[in-house]
Amino acid sequence: MKLANDIRDMIHDTYFLKKTVLLAVPVAMQGLLNTVVNLVDNLMIGSLGATAIASVGLANKVFFVFSLLVFGVVSGSGILAAQYWGNHDVKNIRKVLGISLMIALIGAILFLIPARWNPRMVMRIFTTSESSIEMGAAYLMVAALSYPCTAVTNTYVAMLRSVNRVKEPVIISCVAILTNITFNYIFIFGHFGAPALGVVGAALATLIARILEMTLILLTVYAGKTPLACHVRELFGYSKEFLIQFARTSAPVICNEFMWGLGTTIYSMAYGRMGDEAVAAITIATTIQDLAVVLFQGLSAATAVILGNELGAGKLKRAENYARYLLILQFFLTIVAAVFVVGIRWKVIGLYQPGISDAVAEATSACLIVFALFMPFKMFNYVNIVGVLRSGGDTVMCLFIDTSGVWFIGIPLAFLGALVLKFPIHIVYAMVLLEEVYKAIIGFIRYRQKKWLRNLAQEIA
Repeated sequence: MKLANDIRDMIHDTYFLKKTVLLAVPVAMQGLLNTVVNLVDNLMIGSLGATAIASVGLANKVFFVFSLLVFGVVSGSGILAAQYWGNHDVKNIRKVLGISLMIALIGAILFLIPARWNPRMVMRIFTTSESSIEMGAAYLMVAALSYPCTAVTNTYVAMLRSVNRVKEPVIISCVAILTNITFNYIFIFGHFGAPALGVVGAALATLIARILEMTLILLTVYAGKTPLACHVRELFGYSKEFLIQFARTSAPVICNEFMWGLGTTIYSMAYGRMGDEAVAAITIATTIQDLAVVLFQGLSAATAVILGNELGAGKLKRAENYARYLLILQFFLTIVAAVFVVGIRWKVIGLYQPGISDAVAEATSACLIVFALFMPFKMFNYVNIVGVLRSGGDTVMCLFIDTSGVWFIGIPLAFLGALVLKFPIHIVYAMVLLEEVYKAIIGFIRYRQKKWLRNLAQEIA
């Protein structure tokens, strides 16, 4: 009865539904566009064979960890920015932007140096295949140059979302993606007089697209006179109270995403020792499942902003109601997404053939079925941990849930299944996803405790 009443109230709350759609859809669209370009990348690279797919997939694990570090920075800062926006505090939003940019760029440099200095050493972390190491190192040396661009772009995009400016980043992503695909076609295969560079061509296309994306984002912010458009001096000048609150809120999120990203990258170390075909299967499966995940990335981003705005405005009861609506919405969308993944899997896998073997295709299909079975847990965690709990600054608990799940459950099971029991890739993947069940249980208990219902903007005022 309570669930039925909540569903009825949610349907009748037009303000909530409108704001959710206006925030979630653009973010989801942006994620979808990024996933599409990854899919096109993989399809083009896939024509070069399973080793090419495996090498680029493993090389991109470095970017994956880096991007999660940046995501941690912007997620933590986005919590404060959303609450400041709810409190109409533009001055502090700009300070959040400044400190976020500084941390993200430092992170970019720290990841750029080893990728340029000794890319083969970096690749040996993930695989023992010499062909994958050589090919992946060549890709990594070029792609790593784009990391500072990603740091700047993602920071500004997150801040724009916090002030409810979500359309411009989507348009810019479209331009960047079309640029990436075009230059992929030119540089991978050697069209229009360009040399055929293979995986290096894919990296060069990525670099060009990310430089363009960063440039357009900065033009949007400053030419459009957004709340983020300010003098450099407005980005700095932090009070003691501000720094303490930023550290309390953001540091656990940064640590959370980095430790989670590092942990999931260690999964790749286990997969990489199962052979190129296993790596190719999980790489393709991940690309396909990302098509479904983008919807929940959008919903979790919308959750963080909506609840952050309400909490910052001191409307705690309203925030509590909206959190419940968002989790209900997540449940029904998960059912649709799981059916979508299972239904579409062979059509997308078919696009990779004949570049991949039948064994890789079958393994990819099995991995996607496993993913669909665990989706109710994984998607709940997306919305609850990234959206609900973080919106009120319950970031230390989020750190505990994510980190303990990866390091105490996922990693031991990954190596047990891959190296000791020598299970096929889909079974190992299922063992790894047991961490999502654990996180969902602990996360639900924490949600019911309501410790996330806090007005951080008022606490720092």
